[in-house]
Amino acid sequence: MSDEASADETRPQSSPPPEPDASTADPAPPDPLAKLAEERDRLKDQLLRTAADYDNFRKRSRKDVDDAERRGKEDVVREILPVLDNLERALEAAATLAPDASAKEVGGLVEGVKMVFRSFEDQIARMGLAKVKTVGERFDPSLHDAIQMVETDEQPAGTILKEIVAGYLLGEKLVRPAMVVVARKPPASA
Repeated sequence: MSDEASADETRPQSSPPPEPDASTADPAPPDPLAKLAEERDRLKDQLLRTAADYDNFRKRSRKDVDDAERRGKEDVVREILPVLDNLERALEAAATLAPDASAKEVGGLVEGVKMVFRSFEDQIARMGLAKVKTVGERFDPSLHDAIQMVETDEQPAGTILKEIVAGYLLGEKLVRPAMVVVARKPPASA
């Protein structure tokens, strides 16, 4: 034998390359339209969930505001009910007075009504309600409503002479302006 034949025998024989198996083959690239449709569906679902969450939040917030408003009203009513009870008692006492009641009996009734009024003032002060200062003060259109002007030399122009209806502040917020009579300088005599 020749040297070439023995070299062929000692060389490893190469086998033909294996045929690709269907299970190990690279998958086909994903369809771009399918990928976009999947992302669209995911975003649409996320949007619907967010919209539903927002709607639930809005409803819950509105309910919380309504509940707080109701509780606030209940608290105010609870605070002034004793005053209402006392006024009712005063009216009942006034009804029992005979037309020829003595000054002492009428004076007692008046004193009782004054006590109820002071009780009411105490209750509203605890709630933070305060009267707007008027008589002797300078007219302030943000606190006062001038319903009449009176010419006078006794007070400087713009001074409040009389309070017709009390005004009230709740903290810093004006609840109702005071209706007042304001001094005005008389016209100069000719």
